[in-house]
Amino acid sequence: MSKTLNRRDFIKTTSATTVGVATIASGITLTTFAANDKPVTNAKRWGMLVDTNKLTEREIDGMVSACQQENGWGGEVHSTGDQKPTWVKKLKVKDKATGKITDLPLMCQHCEEPPCVDVCPTNASMKREDGIVLVDKHLCIGCRYCMMACPYDARSFVHEELTDQREHMPRGKGTVESCTLCVHKVDNGESPACVASVNSDAV
Repeated sequence: MSKTLNRRDFIKTTSATTVGVATIASGITLTTFAANDKPVTNAKRWGMLVDTNKLTEREIDGMVSACQQENGWGGEVHSTGDQKPTWVKKLKVKDKATGKITDLPLMCQHCEEPPCVDVCPTNASMKREDGIVLVDKHLCIGCRYCMMACPYDARSFVHEELTDQREHMPRGKGTVESCTLCVHKVDNGESPACVASVNSDAV
């Protein structure tokens, strides 16, 4: 069944687009990330391995803080409770058999077969050839089907106008967002901000 809808065609034709850059709101631009203009290929499949036996609670707090600073989320003043964005969050998991409590970081898992991509009616949720799952803010209509489909509760909806944004990571009211694996850094040979914040080899 084709996922192409009239609504998508409407959005595509009414979006102000240029080659490589498109305006999505006043003063905000969205850039196509490709290191040195090289196309994304499937030669590498990106993912993140976390050793929960080594990672400390303090390091997880550092990962959350690093992600907030790098991508400009967490300072929303009109969003409360579940409305708050959570690109990465700290969870406490208790083993019922032993009573042991383990702290875990939870973010988008960039699934091999991402359900968020399957349910998106406009193809705004997409998976790159290298495995990184992203949201095309030009096509996102804020239906939040992807949020319901995500088994990790890893996506957030932007409920308010945003003023403090990063040039490399534009965000917009009425769209869905999640961890991008710091695609702007990965495409330039760097590690995601959360990974760089951990001094050990736990991530």
